[in-house]
Amino acid sequence: MAAYFDPKSWSPLRAVEAMADLGAGTVTALLPDVLMTMLSEGILSRFGGQEITATLLGHDLHATLQVLKVRRRGAHFQTKTVLSRMLWDSHTIESVTLIAHGVRLIPGVPTKLRAQRFDLNGTVTTTALVGWLNERGLEWELSVHESGLIQARHRTRKLTVLADASVTDNLLSLTIDKASWWGMRLPRKLITAPAVLLDGLPNQARINSATREGDLVRFRVELPEMSGSFDLAQIRSAIVTGTTLIIF
Repeated sequence: MAAYFDPKSWSPLRAVEAMADLGAGTVTALLPDVLMTMLSEGILSRFGGQEITATLLGHDLHATLQVLKVRRRGAHFQTKTVLSRMLWDSHTIESVTLIAHGVRLIPGVPTKLRAQRFDLNGTVTTTALVGWLNERGLEWELSVHESGLIQARHRTRKLTVLADASVTDNLLSLTIDKASWWGMRLPRKLITAPAVLLDGLPNQARINSATREGDLVRFRVELPEMSGSFDLAQIRSAIVTGTTLIIF
C-alpha cells in the first residue's frame, strides 16, 4: 500500500547538491520520480517551518510551509501541502491544506506540471472574508457584527440585515436573524432570502461546503485540472538562496 513520502526524513543537502549539478541538457533525461523527489525534498528542507514566497500562476503567495508530502498513485503522483498564515495576493487565509490528485511531471525546459484535480480545505476569518467580498462591488456593504453574524447594509435602500450564511455544493443559503428599514425593525416573514447559486467562480472552482464557526469560516473547495510550468534552474536557485519560487 502506498504511503506518503516525507522529505523531512531525508538529508536536505542531498537534494540541493543533486539539483545544483543539473544542467539544462540533463533535465529531459530525469525520471519523474527522481525529479519529484528532489523538488519536494529540496523545497521542504529549505522552507519547512519558514515563510515561503512564491509566484503561482500569476498570483503572489506568502505563507509558512508546514507540510509537503508526495506519494505515487499508479501512473501519477498525489501531493499534500499544508500552509499557514497565508497571504494570497492581498487576501489573508489562516490555513490551507491542498491535495493535488493525478499529478504529472513532464521533464524539459521548462518542466511542465499538470494535476487532474485539487481538493482544498481551509479556514479564513469572517473579517477577512467580509473584506474580500466588499471588494467585489456588491449592492450590500458587509461587516462583522459583535455577535459574530454578518451585518449587511444595502447601499441605496436603507435596509440592514443581520444574518448567517453557509454554502453547500455551490449553493449559498442565508439565515436571517434580524432586519430593519430606516431603523425600523421588520418582521422576519417580510424578508425572504432565496438560496443563490454561486456559478462563474474563478478557475471553475466548486465550493463543496463553507460554514461559520465563531470568528472563522471553514471551507472545502474543489478545483478542476490545472497546469503550469517552471524553470528548474530558478527553483534550484530559490532552494539554495531562499528566494521566490515561481510557477507560471
